[in-house]
Amino acid sequence: MAGLSERHDAVIVGSGPNGLSAAVALARAGRKVLVVEGGETIGGGCRTLPMTLPGYAHDHCSAIHPMALASPYLRQLPLDDHGLKWILPPFAAAHPLDDRPAAMLARSLDETAATLGPDAGHYADWFRPLVDAWSDIMRAGMGPPGLPRSLVALATFGGRAALPATALAEVAFGGVEAQALFAGLAAHSVLPLERTPSAAIGLMLQLAAHAVGWPLPRGGAQAIPRALASLLAENSGDIATHTPISRFEELDELLVPGGLVFFDTGPQAAARICGDRLPARWGERVARYRYGPGVFKLDYALSEPIPWADARVAQAGTVHLGGTLAEIAASERACWQGEHSPRPYVLLAQQSHFDDSRAPAGRHTGWAYCHVPPGSTVDMSAAIEAQIERFAPGFQDCVLHRTVTTPAAFEAMNPNCVGGDVNGGAADIDQLLTRPTATLRPWATPNPRIFLCSASTPPGGGVHGMGGYNAVHTALRGKIEPLA
Repeated sequence: MAGLSERHDAVIVGSGPNGLSAAVALARAGRKVLVVEGGETIGGGCRTLPMTLPGYAHDHCSAIHPMALASPYLRQLPLDDHGLKWILPPFAAAHPLDDRPAAMLARSLDETAATLGPDAGHYADWFRPLVDAWSDIMRAGMGPPGLPRSLVALATFGGRAALPATALAEVAFGGVEAQALFAGLAAHSVLPLERTPSAAIGLMLQLAAHAVGWPLPRGGAQAIPRALASLLAENSGDIATHTPISRFEELDELLVPGGLVFFDTGPQAAARICGDRLPARWGERVARYRYGPGVFKLDYALSEPIPWADARVAQAGTVHLGGTLAEIAASERACWQGEHSPRPYVLLAQQSHFDDSRAPAGRHTGWAYCHVPPGSTVDMSAAIEAQIERFAPGFQDCVLHRTVTTPAAFEAMNPNCVGGDVNGGAADIDQLLTRPTATLRPWATPNPRIFLCSASTPPGGGVHGMGGYNAVHTALRGKIEPLA
């Protein structure tokens, strides 16, 4: 395999977006780099597979990528020169409701406000200060530690993000539409909405929608790691697939003396591989690292577009199904209590509406999941489809084929998804910024040669590459290309 017969300045274990971003940052800083991937394909949670019928391309895990376009690092890389083409649907997200038109999240503040009933008059004014400072907020929230460029903007964001999502929704908005829209955004946190920092994660996604949109990559999520790999190759970096690593001695054979290792894995996996290269006390600390709820997912081959009762919903790349703030809060609370909601909050993506490469002519794909207790074995297909049918009567008549991905299947495809947790660990207040341990340098370990760069480090889950950039920034003491 490429690079296995040579010695490198750094080896990255794992080829998810964070691992590949770390490799690119190192290579552009002049280091000789190798990425080793145990599987047959690169990408981690960014893979596109033929999961249903011939001619249909399905995103195995991640599908819509607001944080990739908003990422302080990825957005400054020339990934378009390496084949990555973003598609921006007319609406970032839609939130259907039973007894009124859907709430629609658009790039435009005013266009969004027009769908929010009694909150239409003040929504744009409430959110505009954050949009005006979005770049500074993203950098402060996602980048390596440092002084923020705008203390006022950060204080404005922090004052709102300090509340749990349910409290912020009720304080900021008086109508069902705006409260439900924010609940759907905050539920991406995979936290009970009564907990901090559920609001912070919802606000970041809402801010990304207004600042850059919620894009999907043409051809599927695999286009992101493919572009990163191409950029890495342009900078003389190597990738070796089919190369599982079980002992640190295997890495020694690939490194120059004193070479660096970056783990795009969970902290417990890194501790197992490193063995006595890391203190037993550190291993005991990361053994207590907690994972959150899992995901139960359905992929569909469809004969036609989803027949939404509100036709505007077809113009959104992402659809949040779950009804009101109270309903969504109950659903997200249930999976933390080891229960399965009978009316789950469902995240749905309809990529083929905007990307004709995903399905045969005239046909469509569907991508939908709900949160379940870790490692759940309960089949949530009927509950998910009931939620889709609730807002799109006749949906089941469109289904040509469906494929189930259970929490166990997610973990089998990507060992970082422990118990089906696609965010690489619970993002509650105890772990959002202190993942995997409480330290000022969470990407570092007690061994100065070994670093972590996965979603189990700040800023956490999502396709943004910042875990990789931050780890390299830490390892090289800031001597890499600065963020714009």
